Amino acid sequence: MKRIPVIVVAGFLGSGKTTLLNHLLSGSRGTRIGVVVNDFGAIGIDAMSVAGQVDSTVSLSNGCLCCAVDVSELDEMLAKLDSLVDVIVIEASGLAEPQAMARMVLASENPRLTYGGLVLLVDAAEFPDDLAKHLRVADLVVLNKVDRVDDPSALAAEIDRLKPGVPVLLSSFGRVDPALLFDPRPRERIGQLSFEDLLDEEHDHVRYDSVEFTGEAMNPVRLMAFLDARPKGLYRIKGFVRFDVPGHRQRFSLHTVGAFLRFERSAWPGPRRTELVLIGTGLDVAAIKAELAACVEPNPSEVDPQSMLEVLRYTA
Repeated sequence: MKRIPVIVVAGFLGSGKTTLLNHLLSGSRGTRIGVVVNDFGAIGIDAMSVAGQVDSTVSLSNGCLCCAVDVSELDEMLAKLDSLVDVIVIEASGLAEPQAMARMVLASENPRLTYGGLVLLVDAAEFPDDLAKHLRVADLVVLNKVDRVDDPSALAAEIDRLKPGVPVLLSSFGRVDPALLFDPRPRERIGQLSFEDLLDEEHDHVRYDSVEFTGEAMNPVRLMAFLDARPKGLYRIKGFVRFDVPGHRQRFSLHTVGAFLRFERSAWPGPRRTELVLIGTGLDVAAIKAELAACVEPNPSEVDPQSMLEVLRYTA
């Protein structure tokens, strides 16, 4: 059964959360996105108007849904959305809610849902003084409005000082490629470009590097060491891992958003091999492929099953 990722988007007032959501919705291209807004009052999402009503749902023309809820009703709303959408994005409006929402999603017993990480938006033009406590729960930081500052790299360095190793994505106008947060539905292009295709070409996305790796069984200790020390600029990893360690011969689906990491076990539907896609900016493709190749285990049947414990810590 496919599990629906639930991604929490948090940030200070005015950091660009709603702009980012609008960008994801306008660029959904057939991916059904459920947006849950924890707010009261007017919610500025294009093509909809929700005047602070709890448990209020509006259908958007592109197949997406948008809702306004109270935190206490969040789990109930997620249960209503899980069979209707491909991904759920929660906008946390306040400063205290992100941790509570993340805990609620993580604690959910709904088998159709899985936590997809917490994305923290930071306003580069109004860089907050008390950022450290909010960084604690961030898996990926989007440093937004970098077009309005002279030296965004200095702000990114400050974020790294406050939370070493957290991936920092520079953005303007909330433009974040959906592929960095979730898997968009593949589009079939038949014949000439459609109007939607032309709009997509006009989007001012950062050009991301993509690294594809295919291999055999991986050594769990060496692979986890690679994941723990991911290269700077690596924002997303997805794919399937074969360990083939005694007692752990299932397929392990790997999903990361920033520092967030999750494995899911399932049966092998086809060829039993490791297939990974890594997405980021400024990546040393050759070095990453070499590091992953060094994780390949020639004798998986001889690997101590106890070495899988670190992997199992991140297994849903």
